[in-house]
Amino acid sequence: MKAAVRLKTIQDQWDTDHSDLDGALAYNRKLWTILATSATEADSPLPPDLRRNISLIAIFIFNRSLDLIMEPKREDLDVLIEINRN
Repeated sequence: MKAAVRLKTIQDQWDTDHSDLDGALAYNRKLWTILATSATEADSPLPPDLRRNISLIAIFIFNRSLDLIMEPKREDLDVLIEINRN
């Protein structure tokens, strides 16, 4: 939730200040790196389908983050916020 709130705050203040975008994206990537690494370890108790889905979501998060770093767009934060909320 912390990552979602941080991204949502940046989105809400986009027109006045989105200087923390890189920091928020880095925090979100770190979170998803930890989650994906834990889910895909050989001794993970998660079912294979769930492990795969978490990996695919993490890859999507990483790609979207790179897109936002290269070309920041307020509306592109929507999907990252929703994924983190859910």
